[in-house]
Amino acid sequence: MTTPAAKTPISTPHAPAPAHTFHQGVRKGPFVQVSGQGPVDPETSEYLFPGDVAAQTTRTLENVRAIVEASGASFDDVVMLRVYLTTRDDFAAMNEAYGAFVAQHCPSGVLPSRTTVMTGLPREEMLVEIDAFAITD
Repeated sequence: MTTPAAKTPISTPHAPAPAHTFHQGVRKGPFVQVSGQGPVDPETSEYLFPGDVAAQTTRTLENVRAIVEASGASFDDVVMLRVYLTTRDDFAAMNEAYGAFVAQHCPSGVLPSRTTVMTGLPREEMLVEIDAFAITD
């Protein structure tokens, strides 16, 4: 009988510190779930690029990537990304920045699945939030 893998928190200084109610991510066996990230500078905790959803998307994905890598996985191990936008008007700019980032960081050429949702976000300056699910060996 095998022992189930322990659920472990993921923590890295290369992504913003999480709120006190959750971790940056959690790993259990080969499964990695990254908490929703925003366009925050991990060193200063400042929200970056007000009004620029493309730049916010790239910064947010950098934060996601840092957490995925801190789990021992690579961005190419990401199988699903969920993108939350505050307005449909930002979709094209987000999609362009998103496409460039995932193409660059998925050398296998197999891009992650994605869902995009329009919703309110916790901070007014946040135009985008992204979470991720990765599976690794």
